[in-house]
Parts: sequence; C-alpha cells; structure tokens
Amino acid sequence: MRRSLAVFLSGVALVIAAPAALAGEQVLEFKLVTKPIDYKVTEVANIEGQAVASGKLFGVAVFKDGRIGVKEFVNSSDLLKGSGPFYGYSTYTFEDGSITARYTGSVKDGRSTGEYTILSGTGAYANATGTGTIESAPNPFKGVNLLNIKLVVKTPGT
Repeated sequence: MRRSLAVFLSGVALVIAAPAALAGEQVLEFKLVTKPIDYKVTEVANIEGQAVASGKLFGVAVFKDGRIGVKEFVNSSDLLKGSGPFYGYSTYTFEDGSITARYTGSVKDGRSTGEYTILSGTGAYANATGTGTIESAPNPFKGVNLLNIKLVVKTPGT
C-alpha cells in the first residue's frame, strides 16, 4: 500500500511539474507556403501601380524534421508597383498547440521581410509571448508565397 501511494504521489508530482518544465524560450524555424483564399486587390484611381489589398490567406508550415503546421491569417497591404508595407494577424496551429501573432513588414524588389509580435498561445504555447522574423525564400512556384519563418516563443511557468 505504502509503495502504491508513493508511486501515485510521484505521478501527481510529475503532472503538476510538467507545465513548469515547458516554461522558457523555444525557437521555431520553418518554411511557410501561403496562398490567398479570399483576397481582394483594389487598384487606386489615378495613381499608376498603386494597389490596396486585404483578405484571408492560408499556409502550411514545414519543419526540417518533417513536422508540419497550418497557418490561417488576415493580411493588408498598400503597394506601389509591388513595393510597400503590409501587416496582419496569424494563427499557427501545431500538433502541440497554437500561436497567435501580429506581424508587420514590407515588400521591396519582390522580397518580403517583416517581424512578428507573439500575442498569445494555447497548449504547449499557453500564454506565449515573443518575437519572430519573416523573410522571402527563393520560390519556384506561381500563385503562392514561400517564406522562411523564425519564431522565438517565450512561455511562462506556472
């Protein structure tokens, strides 16, 4: 009986300690393929090459080790001849939880760069904060974007 109680209490201690073990900083790096699903581009009258765009997009994140995730996001941009600022909100969903972040960036000479601010998370990323980067990757595909993403995720202990 005494041994069973000790094993049970050890298990309870591990369950209670598990969230604290996940606390800290984690770097997630992956390729992201995105495609517009409900996106509207409006050309500005009397300004050649000026367009304002916004809408929903979807993406698939692929890690080097084969893990995958998905991204649902909204994006807005104000581009003159393909260059200018963009911003939006992303929710990444991975097998162990999700991360929601706001991003800002710009497109210049066909290359996108930007930064993330992590706003929240669920599961293994509960109450996450942090930052990240967005960078265009060489893209052989038409109609999709290919990006390198790096998220530095900070999760609090409980």
